[in-house]
Amino acid sequence: MSGPAELHAPVGGPVFTRGLRPVLWILALGVAAWVYRFAAGLGASTGLNDGYPWGIWIAFDVATGTALACGGYAVAILVYILNKGEYHPMVRPAILTSALGYSMAGLAVTIDVGRGWLLYRVPLYVNHWNLNSALLEVALCVMSYIVVLWIEMSPAFMEVWLKGPDGFLKRQSRTFYPIVEKALPFVIALGLLLPTMHQSSLGTVMLLAGKKLDPLWSTPLLPLLFLVSCAAMGFAVVVFESTLSSALLKRHRETEMLAGLAKAMLPVLAAFLVIRFADLAVRGKLGLAFAPSLYAFCFWLETLLFVYPLFLISGDAARRNTGNLFRAAMSMILAGTLYRLDAYIVGFNPGEQYSYFPTIPEVLVTVGIVALEIAAYVVIVKTFPILSGAAQPAAAKTR
Repeated sequence: MSGPAELHAPVGGPVFTRGLRPVLWILALGVAAWVYRFAAGLGASTGLNDGYPWGIWIAFDVATGTALACGGYAVAILVYILNKGEYHPMVRPAILTSALGYSMAGLAVTIDVGRGWLLYRVPLYVNHWNLNSALLEVALCVMSYIVVLWIEMSPAFMEVWLKGPDGFLKRQSRTFYPIVEKALPFVIALGLLLPTMHQSSLGTVMLLAGKKLDPLWSTPLLPLLFLVSCAAMGFAVVVFESTLSSALLKRHRETEMLAGLAKAMLPVLAAFLVIRFADLAVRGKLGLAFAPSLYAFCFWLETLLFVYPLFLISGDAARRNTGNLFRAAMSMILAGTLYRLDAYIVGFNPGEQYSYFPTIPEVLVTVGIVALEIAAYVVIVKTFPILSGAAQPAAAKTR
């Protein structure tokens, strides 16, 4: 998704600053853990077992990570479906966040499966497809969406390469820039369809657990709840990312646009809560929320985190307060994260003989993937026209 080039500008300045060094050290630890995982195998490097065939690499890196990467999806709905063109300057940052988030989720899958180097067979070996598999639909959609996102981001890269020295990148940009620009409406349409399909299917996956998933999360409406919550998380991540980038990279604050995004997030949050509580009441499971159990505690913690933004930014004046926006976005991000972790791990009970807790290598791989995403984001926004507005004078001095 491109826009007028003057709307966006590279941040500029040195890339590998003092602030980025701790991120690179964390990334190095993650790479070391990644190497150990392949050297020692899944059994020795993870806490996985026959009862818990997946852990935080799927529950957090994929199920949660892709939901947190739905900023591009949420903003695209506003701009291209609801025709809210005033949010167009936020499209590129949102798409970049989505592209990086989904790419990191794809990387996590290659680490989690037994033979990740054979994943290319999933889209190519059509005659081996299990058409009854929810995971097949997730895999195909996620792979396709990663490609779509980077195509949507490519005009930002080619705008820089076209102005650069003669060479391979400039020649390719001259050829493909007009083609991509003409194809973008179709690419955008595909980019709206694919997340709608696979985000709901991530909920469908846990329906297969049946009675092994606690009734507070096991519901036929789980696909709908996953889809609605991911939209709210997408809005929250855009607000979170824009607030942080404005503060750390000395960019102009898009307070009015962020207030509008926060306002769009509120009805989505309300819809999620209404659907969830109505579903529990209709199924006669609402009483479980009041039982003295870990499940009930996690349920109410999720609920409080979902409800908090409704009160924090319900008024116009409150939504124009940067602190309120940041706290509301953090609450929504934590709420959606906890909801998915509960549905995939905490609320899942395969039997008393099984237990799961992530090992140190699992944690290091996960934080390493997050560090890689942060480092890639910094490099890209400093090099290419992603963030809106011209660089402020202080931005060049930012360390």
